[in-house]
Amino acid sequence: MDYEPVTHTTTDRRLGHFPSGRDISVTVHRYSGGDGPTVFVQAAQHGIELNGPAALRRLHSRLADADLAGSVVAVPVVNPIAFDHRSYLTPEAYDALNSNFNRIWPGDADGSFQERLVAGVWPLVEAADVAIDLHTGTPEMLEHVRFRQSDPTAETLAEAFGTEFLLADDDPIDEADDFTGKFRLAAARAGVPAITAELSNSRTVRRSAVEAGVDGVWNVLCELDVVDDAAEPAAEQRRLRDDAPRVVADDSGLFELRADLGVGDVVEAGDELGAVFDPSSFERLATVTASASGVIYSVARGGVVVAGERIASIATLS
Repeated sequence: MDYEPVTHTTTDRRLGHFPSGRDISVTVHRYSGGDGPTVFVQAAQHGIELNGPAALRRLHSRLADADLAGSVVAVPVVNPIAFDHRSYLTPEAYDALNSNFNRIWPGDADGSFQERLVAGVWPLVEAADVAIDLHTGTPEMLEHVRFRQSDPTAETLAEAFGTEFLLADDDPIDEADDFTGKFRLAAARAGVPAITAELSNSRTVRRSAVEAGVDGVWNVLCELDVVDDAAEPAAEQRRLRDDAPRVVADDSGLFELRADLGVGDVVEAGDELGAVFDPSSFERLATVTASASGVIYSVARGGVVVAGERIASIATLS
């Protein structure tokens, strides 16, 4: 490989402007070396997912002193509106139709406000050979990397990232599906293999999650020979498939998870997960059971729920 000392440049990419006239822009870091693949990395599609930007800040120190064969293009805060509002979604005042950045890729230059912002980022993705999308789950979600089962390159990248749990799905990428606007699927349609890393603990910068993000991206760069280094060997990895029905509340009330359950636990179909109670009368309104046999990868520890709301997600063992 043609490794050369890195050249780092930073640019502000204008995506649009507020009604006041102030620009909306994202900062783009480009680390370039010799000939090789281009890796696009982004974080903070959702404004409370802070460990991705924190990881990219620390990754900067590694990349700035490295020799590269290829390029790394990093956007630490891809959704600055949600980030500045400390909100998961972009406030509806800006775009009531499309408040979730991760449902409208590749955007639309003639579309709604947020679709236009996404369209301004998209050329960076199209120009890449692979893409990494850094997210941060709730404290009650397993740290994992998600990839499309039918994309062997994405599976290799997911393995290289190095989390204990790998979550495969076969999300359709046809235009008729409501979820094709997710970044990973839009990238797949454009021929760019992509993975979604779900680090842990939204709303806070958690050192262990940040380190997992830094090491994970670096491992992918090692796998692609962008850096001349050996990836950290991953611990034993467990493959899961996201093909079980979501567990939802059958009634509104106060949900309490079974005391001995948590993420990572294996359950059998029909096992009791907890119950929904009427907080005023103390009546047990509904028993919540596992929709399939597998591993709980996301669960509500307890709280107010409404009928039809997701309480837990179970992945089957692959």
